[in-house]
Amino acid sequence: MNELVTIRKEQATTTSLEVAEVFEKRHDHVLRDIENLKKDVPNFGEMFEETYEPDIYGRSRRVIYMNRDGFTLLAMGFTGNKALQFKLQYIEAFNRMEQLIKEQSLPQTPEEKLKLTMEAATHLDQRLSNVEDEITDMKENAEIDSTQRYQLLEERTHRVMSIVGGKNSNYYLEHKANKVYAKMFADLKKVFKVPRYNALPKKDFEQASKFIRNWYPDVVLKDEIDKANAQQRLEL
Repeated sequence: MNELVTIRKEQATTTSLEVAEVFEKRHDHVLRDIENLKKDVPNFGEMFEETYEPDIYGRSRRVIYMNRDGFTLLAMGFTGNKALQFKLQYIEAFNRMEQLIKEQSLPQTPEEKLKLTMEAATHLDQRLSNVEDEITDMKENAEIDSTQRYQLLEERTHRVMSIVGGKNSNYYLEHKANKVYAKMFADLKKVFKVPRYNALPKKDFEQASKFIRNWYPDVVLKDEIDKANAQQRLEL
C-alpha cells in the first residue's frame, strides 16, 4: 500500500485510487461517488481536482485528488467497522502530513515573518471584501417584504380602477375588472422576469411601482373597456 496522504500544491491530499484501494472498492465506483457530490457542493473545486495519469500499462486514466475536506465528504458514505478503521488511519495520516507541511513552512527570518503577516492581512482583507459583496448581493436579490407587497397591490388597485372607470362603471359592474388585474401583473412578471409579483427583488421595487403607476392595457383590452362603458352611457 502506498502512502495514504501526500503533499500536492502545498496541501495534504489523497487520491481516488488510494481511497479505492484502502476501502477495497472499485475505482469507478469511487469516481461515481465523487461525481454525485459535485452537484450539491458549491466549492467542489476547492476540495477535488481531476487529472489524468498513466496506469502500469501506460494508458491514461482519470484520477481525482482530494484534500482533507474532500476526503471527509466522500468517506461519510462509507459505513461499517472496517470502514471506520480506515477512516481513522486516514485522519492520522492527514494530521501527520499537515503537521509536516506546517513545520516546513514556518518562517525563519524576520523578513519571512513579515512577508507571512502581510500575506495573511491581504488574504483577510480579500475575504472581508468577498463577504461584504455577498451580503450586498443577498440584500439586492432578497424578495420584497410584506409592506412593499401591500404597496404594490394598492397601486395596482388604484391604477386598475382608474382604467376601468371606477366601481360604478359598467365594465367593473360586469365583473370584468379581474381581467385587467391579471393582465397588469402578467405584464409586470414578464418585464421583471419573475414567476410571481411577490418574488420581485427589492432592488427592483421602485421600478416596479413606477411600472404599475404608468401601466396601460393593450389596444384590444382598452377597446373592450371603452365599448362596455360606452354602452352604459347610452343606456343612461
